[in-house]
Amino acid sequence: MAVLLDKEQIKEIIPHRDPFLLIDEINELEVGKKVVATKYIKEEDFWFKGHFPEYPVTPGVLMVEMLAQAGAVALLSLPENKGKIGLFGGINNCKFRRQVVPGDILNLEVEIIRVRGPLGIGKGIATVNGEKAVSAEITFAIK
Repeated sequence: MAVLLDKEQIKEIIPHRDPFLLIDEINELEVGKKVVATKYIKEEDFWFKGHFPEYPVTPGVLMVEMLAQAGAVALLSLPENKGKIGLFGGINNCKFRRQVVPGDILNLEVEIIRVRGPLGIGKGIATVNGEKAVSAEITFAIK
């Protein structure tokens, strides 16, 4: 998949920084509406030191955060949101369907399905090789 935005360009849009910038590239972007991003799951990712040393698996909450960061790129790319921060307002209908381990490439897709003022909802799905890993509706607030 083509790289539309790399990590440095992502940092120009959202305020997250290492070690908590959890997306590596943006592959598609429809500003304010939809985003497709990629996270390369590497053995050296910080969470594997403790989750779990003998059985490395990506924490589900971090995968939801990856979806949220991808969605934030779509929303904070809007000119009126430049320099703002996206905050969680809630997580609904979240389902974990597959473990994500070192070597996996996580494809993150978020569609913004509702916006009312500074609040809204995004529908996110993360997959590995076309197989669902997590899906969730993410409520957000722009501050």
